[in-house]
Amino acid sequence: MFIIGPTASGKSQVAVELAQRFPCEIISVDSAQIYRGMDIGTAKPDAQTQCAIAHHLIDIIEPTDAYSAASFRNDALKLIAEITARNHLPLLVGGTMLYFRALTVGLSNLPQADAATRIQLENEAAEKGWAALHAELAQVDGETAARLKPGDRQRIQRALEVYRLTGSPMSRLIGRRESDPLPYRFPYRTLKIALAPGDRAVLHQRIAERFESMLEMGLVDEVRELRGRHALNMEMPSMRCVGYRQAWEYLDGGATKRELKMRGAAATRQLAKRQLTWLRAMDDIEEFDCLRANLAANVAARVSAFLAA
Repeated sequence: MFIIGPTASGKSQVAVELAQRFPCEIISVDSAQIYRGMDIGTAKPDAQTQCAIAHHLIDIIEPTDAYSAASFRNDALKLIAEITARNHLPLLVGGTMLYFRALTVGLSNLPQADAATRIQLENEAAEKGWAALHAELAQVDGETAARLKPGDRQRIQRALEVYRLTGSPMSRLIGRRESDPLPYRFPYRTLKIALAPGDRAVLHQRIAERFESMLEMGLVDEVRELRGRHALNMEMPSMRCVGYRQAWEYLDGGATKRELKMRGAAATRQLAKRQLTWLRAMDDIEEFDCLRANLAANVAARVSAFLAA
């Protein structure tokens, strides 16, 4: 079973209530909760909740380590098999839509990262700027360039890396799947529940309140401690996570407290917008308004019907 939705839609709360009613084990589908020490800004379940209900793929790597959609897919498939063998229900919960897609559709046949090519691209960017490399990408892969901003260093670098290694645009290669998709009928049946807001303005208010709460809980101190404990930089995937990048900028004197609050909330709204765009493109999902009363009870009723079928 999948619980999918944008940030601040109440996925974790619904998942916990389902796990209290059904024999579920939760598999996190969150590219930020994988990092140890990144607790506040990722809205990670607290220790008491994790002790009461089995959670997986949380706190599995350090913030300096790398983790990919392919890694998630392999880990999730292994966990699904193990949980099912225990006669429990795998409940996959989160908002990292790329991970959901990797699991249910498969992975693109793209080359592995190549250190030499990446260094070459970084040197070119230092000389000409990322906007120039974005313009170059537009010449060889207009489809990918059109969906990337000129300042999106990581994705521009990856798209050009793929082109230089293969001679083919990444947008063309993405359509070629190398992994078998998750079986829908055998050995697994799937129920995909999407939590989406009936009123996006209310979701935005939730986002602002939640980010302010994270700041009050000590998000800035969390980032300060991470920087003191690890050799981190702002270009690492862990520090590109929403909230962490803005807190980093604040610690470096690049923002006031007021600007930190505004930028963090704005970045989270943009994340939610991207997540909702992914949701609209997904097949076979059953949508529930995350703002309605009795959300968890309504979802539980649907789960009961699904299990009884």
